[in-house]
Amino acid sequence: MKNILNRRTFVATVAALAVSTSALAMSAANAAEKVKLRLSAPASATDQRAVALTEVFAPAVAEFAEFEPHWNATLFKQGTELEAIARGNLEMSITSAQELAVFFPEFSIFTAGYVHQDAAHQVAVFNDALMEPFKQKVEDELGVKLLSVMYLGRRQVNLRQDKDELTVKTPDDLAGVNLRMPGTDAWQFLGKALGANPTPMAFTEVYTALQTGAVDGQDNPLPTVVDAKFYEVTNQIILTSHLVDLNYIALSKAVWESLTPEQQATVQKAADDAAEAGRQAQLKKEEDLVSFLKEQGMEIYEPDVAAFRDRVQGMYLESDYAANWPDGLLDKINALGN
Repeated sequence: MKNILNRRTFVATVAALAVSTSALAMSAANAAEKVKLRLSAPASATDQRAVALTEVFAPAVAEFAEFEPHWNATLFKQGTELEAIARGNLEMSITSAQELAVFFPEFSIFTAGYVHQDAAHQVAVFNDALMEPFKQKVEDELGVKLLSVMYLGRRQVNLRQDKDELTVKTPDDLAGVNLRMPGTDAWQFLGKALGANPTPMAFTEVYTALQTGAVDGQDNPLPTVVDAKFYEVTNQIILTSHLVDLNYIALSKAVWESLTPEQQATVQKAADDAAEAGRQAQLKKEEDLVSFLKEQGMEIYEPDVAAFRDRVQGMYLESDYAANWPDGLLDKINALGN
């Protein structure tokens, strides 16, 4: 906690200086000169987010801004982008709720299982008034404006057993199932909340572990199942959608305030349009992969998602993870979904 507070204090101080100095510098610049928007992100150039920002966002703001993306964390190391924006050394990034939770622990609610139900629910939550205090705090203390939310995909449960051997409808059906999950405490907690026996293991070991039966299954988005060829050593996918992952398009507040109202409106629309383009592309990819996986002989079906959601959310609310969540916020988020 001390490290988090130190980091937040440092960034808040630097952000205040960066906002004032950057705003003065920009206002003094030649009005005809384009604003440079350097974006640093760990994503590759072929990632759906990268494609959307390059093909949709960049042309939309080209009249007054030059979008200069740096993919594969080639400009700033992953996890340092927010501080770079706060210092005035970077204009844009694609950031996660996990990264924001380092500075603002209340953001951890957006990293918990079953908080976001699907891509549309993510948008509804982001655009709702309940998000305003979160956005404002990021602006005030980091000098970062969150423009829009980008959909990354849904994590599903993938098992060696075929459906005749084990049909999963509720969390009780995962009792005794050795489910590989990433090794951090947060991931292991989510595995237990799903009803399984979570097993920490390096990603590079998962294929062999599934092949030999060292673990019964693993959880990942469908693109990962295909890219890692897990369908070769498993027989079913349960569409639990237990984590609907996201990123936020982040912009320097100093840059935002240097723009005219018309330019701000253009940037906001460009970010929303890029997020929507990436969202639809990712949803289409997931849909196509379901068809591909079925062709490979995989059994794919949806369990009682409500039963999973009730159990997982209940366990989070009784845990230390919810200690920083505003009272009643989870109910408000749930009310925006199904």
